[in-house]
Amino acid sequence: MSDKSERQGYWYGLESRKQMGAVDVLNALRDYRSAEADMRRRTQASMGMGETDLMALRYLLEAERAGRDVGPKELTVRLGITSASMTSLVDRLVRSGYVTREPNPADRRALILRPTPGSDQEVRSTLGDMHARMMEVADTLSAQESAVVVDFLRRMREAIDAVAI
Repeated sequence: MSDKSERQGYWYGLESRKQMGAVDVLNALRDYRSAEADMRRRTQASMGMGETDLMALRYLLEAERAGRDVGPKELTVRLGITSASMTSLVDRLVRSGYVTREPNPADRRALILRPTPGSDQEVRSTLGDMHARMMEVADTLSAQESAVVVDFLRRMREAIDAVAI
């Protein structure tokens, strides 16, 4: 790719050579985010789920591995959705066989959401190859390079989180 095509996509002018490098980094991040979004769409289509459904299932699987019970209220807060949306989401996940509702032994009025035994295996088989490929790439970094990348990504996240819209 030519220098010009690699630096397209930003509407502000470049004041220095250093900024050209920064634009290259931002373009690479944009390309990565686009590829990741495409992968998520393929995964969701493969599993017959929407993005929020997949996020909910992943959260429930993580909680199960940590030995924590999760109820609909906690999941509603975690996903930032309304209780009505949560009811529809849980209904879909139960209907598709990914989640079960169980009574909470500490409070009979409350429910615990649990991933079904097969849901963990399906997520692993669907995402396993992608995670393995990503790990192969990350493993090529030295400890120092890893530290630089992690620091950079954390600072980028903080920069984005600080934007008030």
